[in-house]
Amino acid sequence: MNFRFASSHNVMTIQHVLAVVPVSDIDAARSFYAQLFGRDADNNPMPSLVEWQVLPQAWVQVTVDENRAGRGQLNLAVDDLDTHLREVGMSGEIVEANKGVRLCTVSDPDGNQITFLGGFRVEY
Repeated sequence: MNFRFASSHNVMTIQHVLAVVPVSDIDAARSFYAQLFGRDADNNPMPSLVEWQVLPQAWVQVTVDENRAGRGQLNLAVDDLDTHLREVGMSGEIVEANKGVRLCTVSDPDGNQITFLGGFRVEY
C-alpha cells in the first residue's frame, strides 16, 4: 500500500515509514530492542544502526546519536497489551486512557520512552 501526498508542485509517494530511536550504546540498545520485539534485528546496515521491520512497510531504526539519546518516543499499537507485555518480559503501569485505549510506557537503557497502546483504532 502506498500513500500519495500532493503539494502545489508534485506528488510524493510514501513507500516506507522509518521510526528512528537515538541511543548512546548500540550494543545495549540492540539487546533491549531484541527483547522488546522478541527477535534479533532484521537488518544491521552499518555498525551504528540496527533495524526491525515491524510491519510490511514500517521499520524501527535504532541508531547511535549521543546528542539526542534518551529524548526519543516510540508508540507501538499492539493487539493485546497484557499478553504482549508478559511475552516480552516488560512491565509498567497500565493507564486507562480514553474510549477503551490502554497505555503502558517503558524506557530503554537511554531513557527513550516506548509506549504500548492497547485498543488503538484509526477513528474514534
